[in-house]
Amino acid sequence: MPFPDHTPDSAPPAARRALESVTERLGYRPAAVARLATSPHTLDGFLKISAIFESCTLDPLSREVLIMTMATRNDCHVCVAMHTAKLTRMGADPALLAALRDRANPPLPDERLEAVSRFTLEVLASAGAVDDAALRDFLSYGYTEQNALEVVLGIGAYTLSTLANRLTGAPVDAPLAAFA
Repeated sequence: MPFPDHTPDSAPPAARRALESVTERLGYRPAAVARLATSPHTLDGFLKISAIFESCTLDPLSREVLIMTMATRNDCHVCVAMHTAKLTRMGADPALLAALRDRANPPLPDERLEAVSRFTLEVLASAGAVDDAALRDFLSYGYTEQNALEVVLGIGAYTLSTLANRLTGAPVDAPLAAFA
Protein backbone atom coordinates (compact mmCIF):
# COMPACT_ATOMS: atom_id res chain seq x y z
CA MET A 1 0.00 0.00 0.00
CA PRO A 2 1.51 3.33 -1.00
CA PHE A 3 0.04 5.21 1.99
CA PRO A 4 2.29 4.92 5.04
CA ASP A 5 1.14 4.89 8.64
CA HIS A 6 2.82 8.16 9.57
CA THR A 7 4.22 8.92 12.96
CA PRO A 8 4.88 12.45 14.17
CA ASP A 9 8.47 11.97 13.02
CA SER A 10 7.63 10.72 9.51
CA ALA A 11 4.60 12.89 8.78
CA PRO A 12 4.92 16.02 6.69
CA PRO A 13 5.66 18.91 9.08
CA ALA A 14 2.26 20.52 8.46
CA ALA A 15 0.47 17.34 9.65
CA ARG A 16 2.46 16.69 12.81
CA ARG A 17 0.48 18.82 15.25
CA ALA A 18 -2.85 17.35 14.11
CA LEU A 19 -1.47 13.82 14.25
CA GLU A 20 -0.20 14.36 17.79
CA SER A 21 -3.46 16.00 18.87
CA VAL A 22 -5.60 13.09 17.64
CA THR A 23 -3.24 10.58 19.24
CA GLU A 24 -3.39 12.43 22.57
CA ARG A 25 -7.18 12.76 22.46
CA LEU A 26 -7.86 9.10 21.60
CA GLY A 27 -4.96 7.49 23.41
CA TYR A 28 -3.70 5.81 20.24
CA ARG A 29 -2.85 6.82 16.67
CA PRO A 30 -5.60 5.62 14.33
CA ALA A 31 -4.23 4.19 11.11
CA ALA A 32 -6.83 6.18 9.15
CA VAL A 33 -5.44 9.42 10.58
CA ALA A 34 -1.84 8.26 10.21
CA ARG A 35 -2.44 7.60 6.52
CA LEU A 36 -4.47 10.77 5.99
CA ALA A 37 -1.44 12.70 7.31
CA THR A 38 0.14 12.05 3.89
CA SER A 39 -1.89 15.13 2.89
CA PRO A 40 -1.78 17.71 5.68
CA HIS A 41 -4.51 19.72 3.97
CA THR A 42 -6.85 16.74 3.78
CA LEU A 43 -6.19 15.76 7.40
CA ASP A 44 -6.70 19.33 8.59
CA GLY A 45 -9.82 19.69 6.45
CA PHE A 46 -11.39 16.52 7.82
CA LEU A 47 -10.59 17.40 11.43
CA LYS A 48 -12.05 20.88 11.02
CA ILE A 49 -15.19 19.89 9.13
CA SER A 50 -15.92 16.97 11.46
CA ALA A 51 -15.49 19.26 14.51
CA ILE A 52 -17.89 21.76 12.96
CA PHE A 53 -20.36 18.93 12.26
CA GLU A 54 -20.04 17.74 15.87
CA SER A 55 -21.01 21.23 17.07
CA CYS A 56 -24.07 21.66 14.82
CA THR A 57 -27.66 21.63 16.06
CA LEU A 58 -28.43 18.08 14.97
CA ASP A 59 -28.64 16.01 18.14
CA PRO A 60 -25.75 13.59 18.79
CA LEU A 61 -27.74 10.45 17.97
CA SER A 62 -28.99 11.91 14.67
CA ARG A 63 -25.40 12.86 13.78
CA GLU A 64 -24.24 9.32 14.46
CA VAL A 65 -27.09 7.88 12.38
CA LEU A 66 -26.02 10.12 9.49
CA ILE A 67 -22.39 8.99 9.90
CA MET A 68 -23.34 5.31 10.01
CA THR A 69 -25.60 5.79 6.99
CA MET A 70 -22.62 7.23 5.10
CA ALA A 71 -20.28 4.52 6.43
CA THR A 72 -22.47 1.63 5.34
CA ARG A 73 -23.43 3.27 2.04
CA ASN A 74 -19.75 3.84 1.19
CA ASP A 75 -18.65 0.50 2.68
CA CYS A 76 -16.15 2.07 5.06
CA HIS A 77 -15.34 -0.63 7.61
CA VAL A 78 -13.21 1.81 9.65
CA CYS A 79 -16.08 4.27 10.12
CA VAL A 80 -18.54 1.45 10.84
CA ALA A 81 -16.30 0.15 13.64
CA MET A 82 -15.42 3.60 15.03
CA HIS A 83 -19.01 4.82 15.12
CA THR A 84 -20.39 1.52 16.39
CA ALA A 85 -18.00 2.01 19.31
CA LYS A 86 -19.17 5.59 19.77
CA LEU A 87 -22.85 4.62 19.66
CA THR A 88 -22.15 1.83 22.15
CA ARG A 89 -20.51 4.34 24.53
CA MET A 90 -23.57 6.57 24.07
CA GLY A 91 -25.81 3.71 25.21
CA ALA A 92 -27.60 3.33 21.88
CA ASP A 93 -30.24 0.65 21.59
CA PRO A 94 -28.65 -2.60 20.32
CA ALA A 95 -31.52 -2.95 17.80
CA LEU A 96 -30.60 0.47 16.37
CA LEU A 97 -26.95 -0.55 16.11
CA ALA A 98 -27.85 -3.79 14.36
CA ALA A 99 -30.13 -1.99 11.90
CA LEU A 100 -27.55 0.71 11.15
CA ARG A 101 -24.86 -1.89 10.49
CA ASP A 102 -27.14 -3.98 8.24
CA ARG A 103 -28.86 -1.46 6.01
CA ALA A 104 -30.21 -4.27 3.84
CA ASN A 105 -33.00 -4.53 6.42
CA PRO A 106 -34.42 -1.03 6.93
CA PRO A 107 -36.18 0.74 8.50
CA LEU A 108 -34.47 1.72 11.72
CA PRO A 109 -36.49 0.93 14.85
CA ASP A 110 -36.83 4.66 15.68
CA GLU A 111 -38.93 6.58 13.11
CA ARG A 112 -37.21 9.91 13.76
CA LEU A 113 -33.76 8.42 13.27
CA GLU A 114 -34.98 6.58 10.19
CA ALA A 115 -36.08 9.97 8.84
CA VAL A 116 -32.56 11.40 9.12
CA SER A 117 -31.07 8.32 7.48
CA ARG A 118 -33.65 8.39 4.70
CA PHE A 119 -33.12 12.13 4.16
CA THR A 120 -29.34 11.65 4.03
CA LEU A 121 -29.73 9.03 1.31
CA GLU A 122 -32.20 11.24 -0.58
CA VAL A 123 -29.79 14.21 -0.50
CA LEU A 124 -27.10 11.93 -1.91
CA ALA A 125 -29.34 10.33 -4.54
CA SER A 126 -30.60 13.69 -5.78
CA ALA A 127 -27.26 15.54 -5.45
CA GLY A 128 -29.07 17.90 -3.07
CA ALA A 129 -32.12 18.47 -5.28
CA VAL A 130 -34.56 16.82 -2.86
CA ASP A 131 -38.19 17.35 -3.71
CA ASP A 132 -40.57 19.23 -1.44
CA ALA A 133 -42.19 16.03 -0.21
CA ALA A 134 -38.87 14.60 1.00
CA LEU A 135 -37.99 17.84 2.78
CA ARG A 136 -41.47 18.07 4.36
CA ASP A 137 -41.16 14.44 5.51
CA PHE A 138 -37.81 15.20 7.17
CA LEU A 139 -39.19 18.34 8.81
CA SER A 140 -42.26 16.47 10.06
CA TYR A 141 -40.06 14.55 12.51
CA GLY A 142 -39.06 17.73 14.32
CA TYR A 143 -35.99 18.51 12.27
CA THR A 144 -35.51 22.05 10.98
CA GLU A 145 -34.36 23.65 7.76
CA GLN A 146 -31.07 24.34 9.56
CA ASN A 147 -30.82 20.61 10.29
CA ALA A 148 -31.43 19.87 6.59
CA LEU A 149 -28.38 21.96 5.71
CA GLU A 150 -26.43 20.30 8.53
CA VAL A 151 -27.17 16.96 6.88
CA VAL A 152 -25.31 18.33 3.85
CA LEU A 153 -22.44 19.33 6.17
CA GLY A 154 -22.30 15.80 7.61
CA ILE A 155 -22.40 14.28 4.15
CA GLY A 156 -19.43 16.44 3.18
CA ALA A 157 -17.42 15.48 6.24
CA TYR A 158 -18.10 11.77 5.97
CA THR A 159 -17.75 11.59 2.22
CA LEU A 160 -14.22 12.87 2.77
CA SER A 161 -13.59 10.39 5.58
CA THR A 162 -15.09 7.27 4.02
CA LEU A 163 -13.52 7.80 0.62
CA ALA A 164 -10.10 8.62 2.08
CA ASN A 165 -10.22 5.56 4.34
CA ARG A 166 -11.01 3.35 1.37
CA LEU A 167 -8.41 5.01 -0.87
CA THR A 168 -5.65 4.58 1.70
CA GLY A 169 -6.69 1.05 2.68
CA ALA A 170 -6.89 2.06 6.34
CA PRO A 171 -7.39 -0.97 8.59
CA VAL A 172 -9.57 -1.19 11.68
CA ASP A 173 -7.35 -0.41 14.67
CA ALA A 174 -6.96 -2.88 17.53
CA PRO A 175 -8.98 -0.73 20.00
CA LEU A 176 -11.93 -0.92 17.58
CA ALA A 177 -11.62 -4.58 16.54
CA ALA A 178 -14.47 -5.67 18.81
CA PHE A 179 -16.77 -3.24 16.97
CA ALA A 180 -15.78 -4.26 13.42
